[in-house]
Amino acid sequence: MTDMTGFLFSLTFMLAAPFWALMILLPRWSWTNRIIKSPLIVLPILVIYAVLVIPAFGEVLPAVTNPTLDGVAALLGSPAGAAAGWAHMLAFDLFVGRWAFLDSREREISPLVMAPILLLTILLGPLGLAAYLAVRKL
Repeated sequence: MTDMTGFLFSLTFMLAAPFWALMILLPRWSWTNRIIKSPLIVLPILVIYAVLVIPAFGEVLPAVTNPTLDGVAALLGSPAGAAAGWAHMLAFDLFVGRWAFLDSREREISPLVMAPILLLTILLGPLGLAAYLAVRKL
């Protein structure tokens, strides 16, 4: 299982990276907007998450319905748990980045302003969201 888990861990980022590249490097390309408009861009990552979480559902459900620091640490402390956590983070970061990208287009925020915000969202999701909300307020 470790080889498959490692593969899924790596595949998760490879599936997300092209969408980030479009938003950051080709924000004005007509196909970027068409592609990013679909919320289904996160679907492959969600499938990976499901593949990792469903077999461990008996362990995951108690950890998330009655979370404790030790319980969550134990859940994430295995290769499968770390890979599932990674897929979880990347799916939500991509969804938030997608929203920020589309919202910034509607508000006519410069792609030069958005590029570092989107990069921050890839790396440290909640901080990228906070930065975009601050810029959006202005």
